[in-house]
Amino acid sequence: MDFILLTINRTAFHIGSLPVQWYGILIVTGIIIAYVVAQKEAVKLGFKDDLIADLLLWAIPISIISARAYYVIMRWDYYSQHPDRIIKIWEGGIAIHGALIGAFVTAYIFTRMRKISFFKLADIAAPSILIGQIIGRWGNFINQEAYGGPVSRTFLENLHLPNWLIEQMYVEASSTYVHPTFLYESMWNVIGLIIVLVLRKVNPLRGELFIFYLVWYSIGRFYIEGLRTDSLYLVGELRSAQVVSIIAIVVGIAFLIYRRKTMKPQVRYKDK
Repeated sequence: MDFILLTINRTAFHIGSLPVQWYGILIVTGIIIAYVVAQKEAVKLGFKDDLIADLLLWAIPISIISARAYYVIMRWDYYSQHPDRIIKIWEGGIAIHGALIGAFVTAYIFTRMRKISFFKLADIAAPSILIGQIIGRWGNFINQEAYGGPVSRTFLENLHLPNWLIEQMYVEASSTYVHPTFLYESMWNVIGLIIVLVLRKVNPLRGELFIFYLVWYSIGRFYIEGLRTDSLYLVGELRSAQVVSIIAIVVGIAFLIYRRKTMKPQVRYKDK
């Protein structure tokens, strides 16, 4: 059977001569939805209306810078020879682990300055982080990036995917269909989001929602990263995302056990 391959245009529209990319639209959409969800929950738990907005004013630009810095460091063999390309973020090249590290450090400093609990704010933000990642991964779909190794069209059809998605998983450069790893990660995060929202209802100990997010995302990312063909490597075949994921899983579980044993009194998510 013959199939018509339709590649989705990366450009959504133009403002004058300026192209507006779908990737940027999806990232901004994810940030807006994540903000609305976090802001509503923060107010519900007694924080001021502008707290999340104040945090994002710092966290967004710092996360972008740290995401780029992480990528550049991991590809330093290239960028050391082409330093003029380091700031050319529009050409691609950011890493979500870099963005998360930047966001977490910013949030920690922010909460220290505001004299509020980091873990209380992190718990509030956990669903929003997942929402941002769920939506943001579809930008990779539009750009045909962050995909996995070659598969057959039959394999993709057996996943019961719609034709428009299957067709976007055909990479002309390699003349093959590929694993939709963006979809695997997005769906993994959807499941994680559902679990976080359920856990929030049972009022867990403060910090546990955030730690669950950290461990859950890292487990999924570890396995999905093994399917990708564009990984950043530390040394040899050692993938940086898998190393970071293992560290996050071990530290997260250890910290969860430690807090359960030592938190006195046991402050819960909804406590003031």
